[in-house]
Amino acid sequence: MKLITEVELPGYPFQLDHRSHILMMGSCFTEEIGRILGEYLFPVCINPFGVTYNPASVLNGLKAITEKVAYEAGDLHHYNGLWISFDHYTRFSHPDREEALQKINRKLHEAKKIVEDAQALVITWGTAWIYRHIKSDRVVNNCHKIPAREFSRSRLTPNQVIKLYEPFISSLISTRPDLQFIFTVSPVRHWKDGAHGNQLSKAVLLLAADELVQAFPRNCSYFPSYEIVMDELRDYRYYGSDLVHTNELATRYIWEKFSKVLIHKRSLQIIQELDPLLRMKAHCPFRSEGISYEKWMKQLNELQQNLQQKYPELSWDNMD
Repeated sequence: MKLITEVELPGYPFQLDHRSHILMMGSCFTEEIGRILGEYLFPVCINPFGVTYNPASVLNGLKAITEKVAYEAGDLHHYNGLWISFDHYTRFSHPDREEALQKINRKLHEAKKIVEDAQALVITWGTAWIYRHIKSDRVVNNCHKIPAREFSRSRLTPNQVIKLYEPFISSLISTRPDLQFIFTVSPVRHWKDGAHGNQLSKAVLLLAADELVQAFPRNCSYFPSYEIVMDELRDYRYYGSDLVHTNELATRYIWEKFSKVLIHKRSLQIIQELDPLLRMKAHCPFRSEGISYEKWMKQLNELQQNLQQKYPELSWDNMD
């Protein structure tokens, strides 16, 4: 007897491999799957604007990557001793304006380099709610703890999301006809608006993603991470202590589903061979001296060198 309701995974007309440049943008769920891709040496750029929850801010970031040369001093705002960008998450803020700009533009240029040869853009929406800075009339990625009275809050409709994305997707695929957009909806519930409010917000995202997939069937697809968590992982052992955010066990479960349908079999073989190396790195001896440490280092170096010789095309510089 089956003890879970298993979500049927769709078929995809493409697969990702270690030659695929991948840009991942969106919620913290994006960072979790992106981190695993990075560990397995895929050429991936993850959230170059920091964690981004709503579709409008994700699109602002995508437009900046494809249209903007660099951020300039006039793009920053000064608040509470920090230089901030309304396009970016708080980790890009800095007391020194030039330092803030350097951090911002370093990630922007990294994203630009990835997008030049990207096969896939993986976009994870977390909420349909947006905050608009009243003075600048701009949807913000993050409010940076600025008083709430300086923002207006509203929930996007499915049609508004579709109208935002359709021109951008059309423009990009007109010159990049093989580029793939993979849309997902974050399984992390936004409990601020309550259970019903969260479901309404997720419904907007699900409807918008479905319409875009239907409008661009050759270039847009949907991966059901939200449905997998809601229907297959209903046990609280898959959640963190706040009972809202999914934990590492859930992330690995979804990764297995993702890799099963979206990763090429040759890359799956590479992943399998990289696993012993990653496990060794994760279990470094506590003391970096003595015979046991020297033995561990010798085994580690031999294993990595053998894999580097076998797969020289991988991005080994990313292996810490």
